[in-house]
Order: sequence, then structure tokens, then C-alpha cells
Amino acid sequence: MHAYRTHTCGALRKSDVGTTVRLSGWVNRRRDHGGLIFLDLRDHYGITQCVIEPDAAAFALVDTARSEWVLTLTGKVVARSAETINKDLATGEVELRIEQAAVQGQAQELPLPVFGDHTYPEETRLTYRFLDLRRERLHKNIMLRAGIITSLRRRMIEQGFTEFQTPILTASSPEGARDFLVPSRRYPGQFYALPQAPQQFKQLIMVAGFDRYFQIAPCFRDEDGRADRSPGEFYQLDLEMSFVTQDDVFAAVAPVLAGVFEEFGGGKAVTPHDKFPRIPFAEAMLKYGTDKPDLRNPIEIVDVSEIFGRAEVEFKAFKAKTVRAIPAPGAGPQPRSFFDKLNEWARGEGAAGLGYIQFEDEGGALVGKGPIAKFITGAALTDMAKAAGVKAGDALFFSADAKPDRAANLAGMARTRIGRELNLIPDTEFKFCWIVDFPMYEWNEDDKKIDFSHNPFSMPQFDREKFLGLDPADKDTILGIKAYQYDIVCNGYELSSGAIRNHDPDVMLKAFEIAGYARDETEEKFKGMINAFRHGAPPHGGTAPGIDRIVMLLAGEENLREVTMFPMTQSAQDLLMNAPSPANAKQLKELHLRVVYPEKS
Repeated sequence: MHAYRTHTCGALRKSDVGTTVRLSGWVNRRRDHGGLIFLDLRDHYGITQCVIEPDAAAFALVDTARSEWVLTLTGKVVARSAETINKDLATGEVELRIEQAAVQGQAQELPLPVFGDHTYPEETRLTYRFLDLRRERLHKNIMLRAGIITSLRRRMIEQGFTEFQTPILTASSPEGARDFLVPSRRYPGQFYALPQAPQQFKQLIMVAGFDRYFQIAPCFRDEDGRADRSPGEFYQLDLEMSFVTQDDVFAAVAPVLAGVFEEFGGGKAVTPHDKFPRIPFAEAMLKYGTDKPDLRNPIEIVDVSEIFGRAEVEFKAFKAKTVRAIPAPGAGPQPRSFFDKLNEWARGEGAAGLGYIQFEDEGGALVGKGPIAKFITGAALTDMAKAAGVKAGDALFFSADAKPDRAANLAGMARTRIGRELNLIPDTEFKFCWIVDFPMYEWNEDDKKIDFSHNPFSMPQFDREKFLGLDPADKDTILGIKAYQYDIVCNGYELSSGAIRNHDPDVMLKAFEIAGYARDETEEKFKGMINAFRHGAPPHGGTAPGIDRIVMLLAGEENLREVTMFPMTQSAQDLLMNAPSPANAKQLKELHLRVVYPEKS
């Protein structure tokens, strides 16, 4: 018989009754019943109930065992009586009668009990992550993550992609988030950087003649964490394709994502891969107030600025402003407290509040009620209701600001908030869409200059010769240029950003010149890529869906910490391994570094 186990703790069935077996695992739970001791023994595969009677030879040893001790138990498999069968366990029809026992590892008093699903502070959970990972929910999430990554790999290979690895130690990138720098011992005063993404390398792979690349790629960014973004590091399904249009990228990626969500979505409906809606960026910002719309929410925002600008509308607070109307289906009869609560929420977001109108039927005529309704009557009220698609029994909320983007942003947040308050967002489906036609540039109001709005390496949707001849001072034309950029969005989460790349060195230099970069500066910062493009570059494009967010959605979690094996805190600390930590004097000397601490205030 094997020294530790003949079966796992999830393997025994009724067909094993009468056989002598050996199990090893952790004590998940202990129960004393009238002299009998019941132990639920747990391993990676499941749980088996084990029992020992007071006159058994191993009773004294088993009696010392406590939660999370590691035991090896040997005995016969017996059938449970009908009334004691546990239908929630795969092994629930049998139990192990303990004849021999051995302690493999004792556990001190637990700072984090494993049995049950209680809530504990982040600091405790991350300091004792090895205990946290033993808990059923988290253990299940990590195994789900492994299954999803395996499925993604298989699906990518079936689509004709080949997996390649790109460098981890590389050069600092001048664009995007803050780099993690690694000092060089051999080259004093010089630094490597951990890659924010394999962006330049995957494009160079295309230039090198490899056709379809993918990688489960680690990415590193020194930025603050939040619920849907891990501080420090994350993983993405990085991919790139040669000789493709935007449509080709969509046709390759959508089946992979839809297939994974169908496989692991627990029966929830998934948008068919060939029916992902394509929503232009401008339309998304108008109808949803965000470029990450949750399409499960049926609410669509409309612009009513023109109506509030009419002479007969006397509500002066909205004059000469962008005004977005957010329908609230069925909210008309809601009590005043419902509307006050949403107003308070808007103020908490830094807005003045949300104006609103409740719609009622009076003798067959549509009338408005509420604080601002008396200022909007007659044709204005009718036109507003028609534009927003509301009727008697509904309500309209309003977001207004002198800056259109701020009005859109508040309207988008209000749309989500109202959808949740009215229970309009079903948790029974995964709704995907592509956001397309992002603007190539945007106006930086603070610096009074043109900036890239999304991805500087994207190909502009503009005639090449006309683009090369653009005057950087021609603000209106430049701000109207769209790029071949696209995002994949699911249920309000951006899963991926991608683009058809700018592989033309002349167009790239011009694109950066428009954004205020001198040509020699661009040549220096992107020397490797531009040089490669001058040696025969194919048209290419790709994208990079985030693994962590995919798993978070499929696990039904709201925080990436719940689907990451060893996450950092929101403040980017590893409490388990005590990182970051000071380097000793010898290490600093070898690296030719000296630490200068910030002055204490």
C-alpha cells in the first residue's frame, strides 16, 4: 500500500465499500458525537467523512487532531445509512472507518479558519494566503482560472496561432503607465524595465515573418490597484496577426472569447461570436455615457440639449449646456426618497445633482411632475418624452454640464446606478460588443495641445498622402481623425484593447509629430520598431484580452483578488513574502545604487 494514499479524498464511491484504503489530507472539520469522532478529511480533490470509535487502536492519536492538521488515515470503506447520506458530497454515500492514523503535520491556532465562507480583512487574508487558498470558494476560483487558460490556449492553437515568449527584461517605454525599473549590475546607472505589455515585441514578431502569435503574457505596471485592476502585475491573452484587416481580427478573436464564456459560463446566455455588435465610440459615449457599456442594461441615454435651449423652456440652470437624459422605466410612481437618494449619490460623485421629471397620464395627456417639470411643458415635454422613449409611469433624469465629456460621464454612471436600483440588469447573460472608431487624437485642455487619445501605434483611418501633408495647426481636421482601434467589452468591463497597427514609418513619424513629438525624439524612443518597419513590415494588428478580468466575470466575483493566486494589496504590497523590502548594503553596492529617502514632512 502507498505510504500516503491509495485514493484521493474525492474518489471513494459506493463501489469501494468493503475495501481497505488510505487517504491523506487536511482536517476540514471535526465533530464529537457521543464518543465517536468524525473527521472530514480534505485534499485538492474533495472531502471524505472519516469516523473512529473510542475502542479503536488509533483513537487516542485521532483525538488529538484539530482543524488543518495533515493526517494519513487507513481503514475500510463502509456505506452510510440512508438517513446520513450527504448528497452535497461526491463521496457522500460512504465513509472511512479509521483503523490506523499518522500525523504528517500539525497546525497552530488558525488566524484564518478554512471551514466556512466568512469574511476576513484583506490584511489577514493576504498575510496568510496559503490558508485563504485552502478555502473552497477561492480554491475553486483558482482551478477555474487554470481551466480557462488551458481552454484559451487550445482555442488559439486551433485558430492557427503559435505561442511565443517575449522578454521580461526590456527597455523602458515612454508611453502608457509607469514602468517597474530593474537596475543593471554590469552597466552602472542604467536600468532595464519590466514590460507593460509585449506591444513592440509582438509587432516585431510580425515583421520577422511569423504570421499568428499568441502568449499568456505577464505584464507589469507601477500603478494603483482597484477592484478590476491588479497593482503591479497582470496577465493577458496577447495576440498579433499579419496581413489582416480589422474584420479579420474580429473573426479570429470573437469565437475564442465566446467559446470560453460558453464553456465556463454556467449556462448563462452568451452573445454569439458572429453577432458581437459594433458600436462606434461616439455612439457609445452618447447612448451609454461610457466606452465600456453594459448592454444588459436596457437604458439608452439621449441628448436633449436642443430642447432645453428652446426659448419656451424656462429652466435656466441647463441653458447653454450639454444635457443628457437618462430614462428610468417604471420609476414614475417611486416615492420622493428614491429620487432624493439618486440626487445625493450624484452629489457624492462631484456633480450638482440630477434633475428629474416623473411622467403621468392625466385624461389621456402626458404630464410631468417633479421640481423642474413646471419649467418644461407642452411641445418641449412631448418631444423630450418621444426622444427618450418614455411614457406615463416612467421618469427621466438629467445630467448637465458646460463640458460635454463631463455630462456624458455622469449620465453613464447614472445609467448604471438607475439600472441597478430598478433591477433592470439581469445576471443571466454575458453581453459582448466591439467598440470601434476611436478618435486618433484629443484636445488636452490643460496643456492646450493635441494628444493621442488611445493607442499611439494605431493606423489612422485617413488617406496616407493627405495625412502626411496635414498641418499640425489644423485642429478641427486632426480631432476628426478616427483610428483603427477597437475594444472588446463584456457586461460593462473592458476585456481588451487592440488596433490595426501603424506599420508605415513615415506615417508613424507624422502621427507623433502631430502630437507634439519632434521627429528625432520619436526616432530615438522607438528606434528598434521604426528601424524594423524600414526593412519590410507587413500590415498587422491584434489585441490582448485580460485573463484576470475574464476569470473574474466567469467566477461571478467583483474583485480580481478573488481570482489571483498571490495578489498584492491595493497599495501594492505582498504581505505574504514581505515585498517590497529594503536591499542590504552589499546588494546596493553591487548595483552602484544609493537610497535617498523622501524628507519627512
